[in-house]
Amino acid sequence: MIFVSHALPVNEPGEPLISRDALWDGLVRKAENALPFVPAITDCTVTARYGETVFDRDIVLQGEAFTERITLEHPHRVVFTRIAGPVLGTIANEIEGETPDQLTLRFSFALVVAGEPGGSAGEQAHADRMTGMYRAAVAATLDAVRRIAAGATV
Repeated sequence: MIFVSHALPVNEPGEPLISRDALWDGLVRKAENALPFVPAITDCTVTARYGETVFDRDIVLQGEAFTERITLEHPHRVVFTRIAGPVLGTIANEIEGETPDQLTLRFSFALVVAGEPGGSAGEQAHADRMTGMYRAAVAATLDAVRRIAAGATV
């Protein structure tokens, strides 16, 4: 199993100030349609809704198809549970900190790669590739939220 957790500060000097509410709104928008937020995702379609806070979506990530169940835990966490595809497990986007200068966006995942034994060289190689991609996704998510805060449409 691959475990990774990485956090980035939300409010950087010279960037539009992002409130906790604006960050939460951005994460919800990302859950609904990841395309403006994660460049590695080329398709994102909501396929089923189970209420206000739980839904399924199909994504294509670097050419591979996945189904994810999304759980919105207002106002602090969005959980993506991979229920179909070659890599299964859980990804969480968490808002940490209370004041704007303390806000961070934490991206954590616990994933299992189909066909790779835990602790194997193949699993580690996949983890290394995924870690870079997910860190880039955190940065891209924050960039999209900053564009929204500055008045852009994404």
